Amino acid sequence: MFRFFVFLFFSSSVFAQQTNKVDFIKGSAVLYPTAQTKSIWGTITYEFKVKQTIDTIKIDAKNMEFSDVKINGSRVSFKNTGMTLDLFEGFKKGNNTLTFSYSAQPKQTLYFIGSDQNAQIWTQGQGKYTSHWLPSFDDVNEKVIFNLSVKFQNGYKIISNGVFKNVNHKRNGYENGFSTYNFQMQKPMSSYLVMLAIGNFEKQTATTKSGTPLEFYLDKKDISKLEPTYRYSKELFDYLEDEIGVKYPWGVYRQVPVRDFLYAGMENTTSTIFSQDFVVDEIGFNDRNYVNVNAHELAHQWFGDLITAQSSKHHWLQEGFATYYALLAERHLFGDDYFYEALNDYAEQLQQAATTDTIPVLNEKASSLTFYKKGAWALHVLREDIGAKNFQKVVKKYLKSYQYKNVDTDDFLSIVHDVSGYDVAKFKNKWLETPGFDPNLAQQYLLKNQFIRQFNQLRKNKYSLAELTKIMQSDAYYPIKKYIIYTTQQLSFDERKVLLEAALATGNLQVRQAVAETLKVIPPDFKISYESLLQDNAYVTKELALTHLCLNFPEERQRYLIQTKEIIGNNDKIFRMTWLALSYNTKGFSEKERQAFINELLNYASDTYESSLRQNALEILLQLQPNADQVIALLFKATEHHRWQFILFARTMVRELLKNKAFRNKVEQLAATADAVMKERYEIFLKE
Repeated sequence: MFRFFVFLFFSSSVFAQQTNKVDFIKGSAVLYPTAQTKSIWGTITYEFKVKQTIDTIKIDAKNMEFSDVKINGSRVSFKNTGMTLDLFEGFKKGNNTLTFSYSAQPKQTLYFIGSDQNAQIWTQGQGKYTSHWLPSFDDVNEKVIFNLSVKFQNGYKIISNGVFKNVNHKRNGYENGFSTYNFQMQKPMSSYLVMLAIGNFEKQTATTKSGTPLEFYLDKKDISKLEPTYRYSKELFDYLEDEIGVKYPWGVYRQVPVRDFLYAGMENTTSTIFSQDFVVDEIGFNDRNYVNVNAHELAHQWFGDLITAQSSKHHWLQEGFATYYALLAERHLFGDDYFYEALNDYAEQLQQAATTDTIPVLNEKASSLTFYKKGAWALHVLREDIGAKNFQKVVKKYLKSYQYKNVDTDDFLSIVHDVSGYDVAKFKNKWLETPGFDPNLAQQYLLKNQFIRQFNQLRKNKYSLAELTKIMQSDAYYPIKKYIIYTTQQLSFDERKVLLEAALATGNLQVRQAVAETLKVIPPDFKISYESLLQDNAYVTKELALTHLCLNFPEERQRYLIQTKEIIGNNDKIFRMTWLALSYNTKGFSEKERQAFINELLNYASDTYESSLRQNALEILLQLQPNADQVIALLFKATEHHRWQFILFARTMVRELLKNKAFRNKVEQLAATADAVMKERYEIFLKE
């Protein structure tokens, strides 16, 4: 999983040892999610084998109700603990079949977003536990072949794990206005990788070099953004399959973006879910794109899904590998300089964190930075030391030896030693068991790249403006040129003018964006040059340029705003919201127009939209009209949401604003006339 913060998914279940005595082989479920009640019910058949005598068999099931529980065709007694379904009779040594019905109204893991044509339902198992919506197994060492059939109203696409078999098979029965989609897996996987996504999606397909079908989903209203969103997907797949040396193991690979997803992406077996934030048009691709996350989640289909770490101590075997292979894939697309610049960035992050981040890779409490980026660095060192061909042999043997099983670090390192004779004990101690990060050692590997050598030289030595301008005019890799812009911003404009002109002349979007960001005071004789930034194919650059031009040339604000009024920007609509805020504060617009600007912001702050968009709107509204009734109500509504980042923003903002007497008085007035739900929300914070 590619995410911004670490959420470990491994269960510390007291009955993890159940897998030694019982093997659940296959799980077949018919599921009925209901958007109106945010609930799910279904029937499940589990095939399992009792290997050793056991008193009680447990299935993880959080806050569920059960009925018609049968083992081998006979009704049995059971215990529902609220956390598990406990079975203690009716099973025998050898093969058994369990069937039951269940219902649940999950508070997490299964999420219901929007309504009507904007409705989406999706799951996030890792870190949240699939057992909140599907009776399953929190222990990742219990791998099961899951076959899901999902019934939902017509007009929506349904996505789950495995090969799509058919719709409305006769065994599911028929119901007018509803369809049942049937999916089938051939191989086992851990329960946290089971997924479900339902929405108003459109699909396009492609086929990889090896013949694997690829399915690309988007919300129907975003279908024009399909190519830039999924750009390089086939190339990434073909490269990774070739580089890893093991054919993609799951038969089909599909990807779907959903709104208000918890992380950047999640590698559910055969079916990755990723954040709507990565759905972009041609311009937005240059601001933020899906390429790295795409490669990361795809790599997990081998490292995490095909083979799964036995416990969180060995989490780097999933995240370190996925992070490193994503970089290798980007190296294939964008070249060595891109690759080494990313590695150098990882090294700097790890070095900066080393004083406080003192937990090594091989520890279940390690940070996401350590699991992901130090894990990737460890693999880079290993690949460089034993050679790319040997590394590929290691990985191929590792995957073939442990496919559809669970592994620990020593399983991997023993194969490294067998193939290459490498001193794995020394490597393990240095990179996996010792906290911190050795920047000097990292430099030995980074300095193999000419760009890194040039970059280090630039940072160590002093250069005249003439020399810096010459570098700006050279073919040096763009981070060097960005660095020059940032490190000279304290100089006067007159001193930097020639340098800035050279920077704009590069035509490089990142370098030009650095100019837009750092030149906040624009001299009149540079206005025309600076105005060209409004035409750049990057919404971030356009926003910076518009803001600075409006502030520097107030007499021309309306011209700039009219010029850019049709631009919406990325999914977070931050360009549009910046435009609305600037327009609201610009003379020349009527009161009716200004109120329309506020109304549009209020709409964006409502629960019709994603949390990232709502937060952007609220931040602007709180600057423009902090004591307005609607603004306050929308802020308090934001204090309840499934995304903790949004909740934290809203609650922190409420508590800070309540220190202001006028704001508190306004909230007290609203609480006095609010409905029961809103009254409770107001009073929770007023009473703190």
